[in-house]
Order: sequence, then C-alpha cells, then structure tokens
Amino acid sequence: MKNILLIGCGLLGSSLLRRIHKKKIARKIFVYEKSKKNISKIKKLKLPGTIVKRLNDSVLKSQLIIFCTPMSEYKKLILKINKDLTKRHIITDIGSSKLESKAVVKKSLKKDISWTSSHPIAGSEVSGPENGKHNLFENKWCVLIKDKKTNLKHLNFLNSFWKKMGSKVVIMNSEKHDKIFSITSHLPHLIAYNLVKSAQDFEKKQKYSLIKYSAGGLRDFSRIAASNEIMWRDIFFNNKRNISKAIDLFIKNLNEFKKDINSKNDKSIIKKLIQTKKVRSKIIKLKQDIDKPDFGRN
Repeated sequence: MKNILLIGCGLLGSSLLRRIHKKKIARKIFVYEKSKKNISKIKKLKLPGTIVKRLNDSVLKSQLIIFCTPMSEYKKLILKINKDLTKRHIITDIGSSKLESKAVVKKSLKKDISWTSSHPIAGSEVSGPENGKHNLFENKWCVLIKDKKTNLKHLNFLNSFWKKMGSKVVIMNSEKHDKIFSITSHLPHLIAYNLVKSAQDFEKKQKYSLIKYSAGGLRDFSRIAASNEIMWRDIFFNNKRNISKAIDLFIKNLNEFKKDINSKNDKSIIKKLIQTKKVRSKIIKLKQDIDKPDFGRN
C-alpha cells in the first residue's frame, strides 16, 4: 500500500500507527490530530508517521483514510476533506455504533464516494497515544459493515487490512451490529457509570466514606466507568434506540431480582444465578478472556 492517513491519534489511532509501522503495511503514514496535548505526546514518544497540520495534501496523497475520532467529529471532518476525495479513496472508521453515523456520512459525504465502516472490538478504559499498543488488535474481533450499497472491493480490502492488524474479521449489517453491541458493550458501560454514580450519591446522602472500602465489584465497575466520556456520550446518543430497549430489558430483569429478594424466593433466584454464571464459562471457552481468577491480577 502507498500511504495511509489516520485522522485522530488517541488510544486506537496510535495503536494502528504502531502496528502499520511495525508490519510495514504502508510506505508513508500521515497523522492528523487536532489536540495539541496529543501532538506533544506523539512527538515525545517518537511515534512513527508524519504529523500534518492540514488535511488536504495528505488526503490527496493517501489511498486509505481511517477516522479514529469521536463520532461527533465525523461531519465536520468529512466537510473538510470532501473536495479532495476521489473514487480511489478507501475510507473507514472505528466507531462503536453504525446506524446514526451511517446517516451522517450519507448526508455529508459527496456522491459517488464510498465509506466502508469498521469496528475493532479493542480498547481500554485508558485513552491517549501514550497508551497505544502495536498488538492491541491481536486476536480481537473486528466487525466490517456490509449494507446494501457497500463497495465490495473496499470491503475485501479492509478485510485483508484488519487481518494484518491481527484481528479476526466478521461481517454484518449496521442494524444487527447496533443491536448486538447495545447489549454486549453499550449497556454494560452505562451500568458501570450508573453504579459508580449510585455509590457517589449513597456516600453523599449517608455521609459514609465508602469508596475506600470498594470491594471487587465496585472496583471492577469503576475501571469501565473510567472510560473516555466524549466517546461514550457519542455512543449513547448514536445508538439511543437500541440502548433504550436494552435499558428496559435490564430494568425488567432487575425488578424480577428485586421481587425474588423481597419474597425470599430461593428456587427462582438460585436458578437465575446458576444460569447467568454459565456465561462466564462460555466467554472463557470462546477465548474472550483468561480463566485465572480476579482477571489474572497478582
């Protein structure tokens, strides 16, 4: 491949940068980053790639363009580069919800230009280029979106690209993607944020200093709740319909647990606990996590 342009260089963008350089996938890597703080970190870390101040020249010189920014930035960035885009450009993103961003892209992107969306299922509660890793995508799923008007040539190209990143690739449409991840990713993050907020509210109301007594449950939820707030605001807003349905289902099940607890329904609650416990075994069997207790902590 000739040249790649990375728009945004936080955790995922810098991880792509490291991997592309390590595997010598592109002749040249351009990096566009609007955060002065991140630019300073990239320079201090001596990361590979050429930092560009303007998008136009790097767009013209690149074959592949990857949006690694919060989804709320897409429209503004697309309008910046529209006039320089041609049919030869392969454009993708790494956003965590697809239906809403697809509508934004369709409305903003000039006609006859293809956008083929990606979602690497990799990341962490930490952000910024200093936390990027060349093996962040290793053995992780990457979802490629195939809708009615998807450019199949670009889809095949990105299939190959993400495999070079170390990912296992799966293809699905936008609707299925957003439904699945509303439950497997978006709702768990929302619950984590809400649980930590509930602990803060409880501490304030009861005037107890309870955070320092955080047991494993609150501690582990607090890790998820430390994730980037701009990114997660965008995800919640962009997938609001599916997330709202997931919240309704969660409330329904929570009320059933409440009912079992209040009535001391031993049979019902034991059955629920045994059934849900099986999920952990399945996750380990599918190699989505390790089988060491306490997430392998020492």
